[in-house]
Parts: sequence; structure tokens; C-alpha cells
Amino acid sequence: MRIAELSRRGGVSVATIKYYIREGLLPPGRATAATQAEYDERHLRRLRLIRALTGVRGLSVGTTRELLGALSRNAGDTHLTLGLALGSIGPAEEPGEQAPEAAEVEALVAELGWDVHRSAPARATLAETLTSLRSLGVPLDWRTLLPYARLAERTAVLDLDQLDGIEDPLEAAERALLLTVLLEPALMALRRMAQENESAHRHAGPGPSPV
Repeated sequence: MRIAELSRRGGVSVATIKYYIREGLLPPGRATAATQAEYDERHLRRLRLIRALTGVRGLSVGTTRELLGALSRNAGDTHLTLGLALGSIGPAEEPGEQAPEAAEVEALVAELGWDVHRSAPARATLAETLTSLRSLGVPLDWRTLLPYARLAERTAVLDLDQLDGIEDPLEAAERALLLTVLLEPALMALRRMAQENESAHRHAGPGPSPV
């Protein structure tokens, strides 16, 4: 396809596509003349992934370039590809500074028997959340999180079921990224609605529910 068709199908302007090529995010097309080139479905898939990384995950151009390089180097490893795309594994796979509650997160992961990389940012997020809760007088420990983690396991099964049948690793990475990040507000909304419903069952008096 010509660059105009790539622009139309990818939902990105021609100027943006040329910028991505200059910045090394998108490989050049096959030259057919001095000022013309052809592009294929691989360009389209990569362009859509770039849009998802920069638009949905909000990554900078430099970070996106680094991540795309890591994805290309590990294209044969679906598990690692998904981890990189979703941000559960960093390109350098180096752990950051640990919060005091990091040991509790380790205990939680061990109890669940989960296979989670030690550099996973979610570990740090969980530890920092426990620290913040305790500083505000809510002394939760990792055992309190166990039933929540079991619910998260069931959600993860539903998430990965959405990727069945997708063979191209970059297409799977794009789909996983969109489903995970864009679906999170809906999951939070469902939780809030479920909380309201449970509160109504437990505490609401007789009579019609408020509209």
C-alpha cells in the first residue's frame, strides 16, 4: 500500500508517519521510486502498536522506540512480549528502589504461587500502597489482599482468553495493551456499582431505591 492508504487505515496523518520513520519507530517502506515507497501489513500492525503505546500508555517517543526495540528482539517469546507491552516488565528488567513493605508483597506472591518477575512495577506499586495505607491508619497486611488477588486471577484468565487465536506477537501485544488499559476504567466502574449494590442490600431501608 502507499503511504496515503497506510495513513487512512492506521488513523495517523502522513506527516506523523514520516516523523515515526525519521525517529526510528517505524521502518521505511520498500522504495519504488525516488520519492515513493510501498508499505505492507507489518507496517500497519506496528503503526497501530505505536499509537497504542504513545496514546493509550502515554509513553514518550524515546521510550516507545526503546520498547519497540525490545519487542523486536524478543518477538519469539509471547510471554515476554506481552509483559513488555503492558509494562509489567521493563525493557531493562532492572528493579527500582523497594518500599519497606516489599517483603510482604514477596510473601503474597509466594503464597499465591504466582510467576511474577522481580522487576515488575506492580510489585513496587503494591508495596507503596500498603505503606500509604498504614501511614493513614489502615494497617492492612498481605493476607488481607489474598481474596482480592484470587479475583484478579479470574480476571486475568478472561483477559488472556481475548488473545486466543492471535498468532502475530505484535498484534497480540497491541490487543493486550488496548484491552488491559482501556478496560481498566470499566472494571473500576463495575466495582463501584457492585459496592453500591452491596451497600443497598446491607444498609438500605425499606422502600424504593433512590434514582
